[in-house]
Amino acid sequence: MQFLSRWDSQRLSTTIRGIPLVDGVATEDIGSQRWSPSRGDLALPSLTLDEAAFAANRDLFLNWCKNAGVSVAPHAKTPMSPELARSLRAAGAWGTTVANIQQATVLLASGERRLLLANEIGGLAAGRRLGALLSAYPDVEFHAFADSPAAVAALAEAVRIAGRRELSVLVELGAGRAGARDRAAVEATIAAVLAADRLVLGGVATYEGAAATQDADTTMRAIAALLERTIETSALVRAAAPERPLIMSAGGSAYFDIVAQALAPVAQADGNASVILRSGALFFADHGIYARAFADIDRRGGLLIDGLRHSALDSFRPALTLWAEVLSRPEDGLAIAGFGMRDASFDQGLPVPLRVFRDGVEQQGLAAALTVTRLNDQHAFVSVAPEAALAVGDIIAFGISHPCTCLDRWRVILGLDADGVVTRALPTQFG
Repeated sequence: MQFLSRWDSQRLSTTIRGIPLVDGVATEDIGSQRWSPSRGDLALPSLTLDEAAFAANRDLFLNWCKNAGVSVAPHAKTPMSPELARSLRAAGAWGTTVANIQQATVLLASGERRLLLANEIGGLAAGRRLGALLSAYPDVEFHAFADSPAAVAALAEAVRIAGRRELSVLVELGAGRAGARDRAAVEATIAAVLAADRLVLGGVATYEGAAATQDADTTMRAIAALLERTIETSALVRAAAPERPLIMSAGGSAYFDIVAQALAPVAQADGNASVILRSGALFFADHGIYARAFADIDRRGGLLIDGLRHSALDSFRPALTLWAEVLSRPEDGLAIAGFGMRDASFDQGLPVPLRVFRDGVEQQGLAAALTVTRLNDQHAFVSVAPEAALAVGDIIAFGISHPCTCLDRWRVILGLDADGVVTRALPTQFG
């Protein structure tokens, strides 16, 4: 039994946001339409991906990883695009990270064969679901997290149902989210893995972003303590599995430099361990939360690549753009743009006006006079400076904050070339 989830020859129409009124266009034919959002060719709002920026971010981060002595399994939960996941792996990523069984199903169906399931899966019923999935893909290299004997029991059920020879378990340490909180919980989890039939200790894992607080100094102390606990747990796992290659996994998109600095020397000293980051959002970057995170990385010393220091803020390029039309100028100082909470992330900051186009021609300097102040379901309230000649029908390109909670609102992302012309359709599969 195969769990198929493919978009081959999918025909796109106005049932999908961003696609104009056409009688169905195959995904592989989208580029030939030569649509441009700045000219109003798309059904606005639409979300686009700057192909060059995404590729530059990919190459930058993979190069940094090589220099830092770590690898990355990009988290697929950010775009849930099998095509983008495949492109990252083809460029040199170690594998792919998923957050749950549904995401694992999508990525396995698209051809991925090395997955980190960076989460506990639930109880025995979830174990049976995972087992059914793994039985369909006997060749997959699969690693899952556990932070308790109950989580281990679910994975033991999965490996029993799947009939696999073994299943790798990473003991998860936690702060603020899932993960063992103390040594007793760690030791109980390790003992449960050792006692289970066909489960093996594969390493340790954590997520340092869950330790973050509103205070920068408190955050740094909390992350340092969590990584120290991760190192201590790694020693316990190594003592219990002296011959196995082990994984040390951590690293989102905001503190990956701290993770590498702490864990890479430990893995190197072990001689049979590797550090696998799970960063995903940084391949898209943004104009908000990750722009601020990159500025913080610069304050910590920036990116060291081939012996040279690089600015993270200047090097990572925002790749996502939300396009919307001005629908109304109902009063002085106010414009209503045609997008809202159903189209854009707003949990980590509102979209930022970047450029304004009128009849396909950029209106230089006009975006600087605009500020998004709030969102309704499908309306954006834009404050307009008194001297700004923003007009109904103008098309605004917005930068977003937090790619994860923007991308999951879209069934299709449209790739753009350097001329701002649509090159391809990238279907997402959030379920």
